[in-house]
Amino acid sequence: MPPGAPVPLPSPPPGSAAPDVSRTAVAVLLIGPAGAGKTSVARHWADTRRVPTAHISLDDVREWVRSGFADPQSGWNDNSEAQYRLARRTCGFAARNFLANGISCILDDAVFPDRPVVGLGGWKRHVGPGLLPIVLLPGLEVVLERNARRSGNRRLSDEEVARIHGRMAGWYGSGLPIIDNSQHDVATTVRALDEVVAGSIASPPSW
Repeated sequence: MPPGAPVPLPSPPPGSAAPDVSRTAVAVLLIGPAGAGKTSVARHWADTRRVPTAHISLDDVREWVRSGFADPQSGWNDNSEAQYRLARRTCGFAARNFLANGISCILDDAVFPDRPVVGLGGWKRHVGPGLLPIVLLPGLEVVLERNARRSGNRRLSDEEVARIHGRMAGWYGSGLPIIDNSQHDVATTVRALDEVVAGSIASPPSW
């Protein structure tokens, strides 16, 4: 099995042909607040593609730590940040290895625009310049409703959801593609994601 190297920029199709996203090996980073639907959309996108595709959830990898898990809901501190960075690096290595072996991947994380070193900069360093970041950002009322249906430590307080959503608004004007899925079900959002991924392959965003 080939070892994973940094993911290069995807090659656009020759001429003016639109890329066939369902058959193209890509690495996508799906960004959004809690309750945006990242995990549901990422899983459905991975399930329905025509090429082998993996879903890599940063939250799932963080929770591999059982004893001594530093839950960010109990306060963001040195331990929770160290575990976050370790999980992100682990996800990055996994993404590179999947791509090196012909398997696309979609990662999901609540990356904040006001923390570039911890956020996008780290993902780019661990995965490579070919990672395609896409923001999923429905309205606040929608994320509050979706968050209320969560359970366990994935469910946040309304105040925390509103704070995170407000910070995510900083992605507007960033140049990254944004999908507002307030009125979309998962299947419709996945079709919109395919369109955005095709556009990112044809003209990769600067980040």
